[in-house]
Amino acid sequence: MGTKSSVEQLNSFLRGEMSAVETYQQAIEKLEAFSTSRDQLLVNLKSHQDRVMMLRDAVVALGGTPADGSGPWGAFAKVVEGGAKAFGEKAAVAALEEGEDHGLADYKRGLDDLDPQSRTLVMSKLLPEQELTHKRLSNVKHRM
Repeated sequence: MGTKSSVEQLNSFLRGEMSAVETYQQAIEKLEAFSTSRDQLLVNLKSHQDRVMMLRDAVVALGGTPADGSGPWGAFAKVVEGGAKAFGEKAAVAALEEGEDHGLADYKRGLDDLDPQSRTLVMSKLLPEQELTHKRLSNVKHRM
């Protein structure tokens, strides 16, 4: 698998992670009054922020230029923000969970487009973290 293909796929993951960061930040801001899920959302936010840094580093290590914005995924953050305002905590958590579902599928689907070193990063760090944030958010949703 070529470096260009890996850079493109890692940048796709990076845009998704940047969107997740934006989405969590907006949801946390809108749902601050709801303390029951706020701590778990903050833990997930930190995980996504860490993944943004790992992906940027990986793209640079391959000689690429990291994506500088969430691109079309940023629109998802706006949907969550609107849902949080209009429908409250449950709707925002459900939208976040949908994003976590998408992120999980995206990492799995993109593995074949990566060079061995990038695939190892995804399999050993990024995907396990995505599985944790997904599970954490599912637990928040089920406790509601």
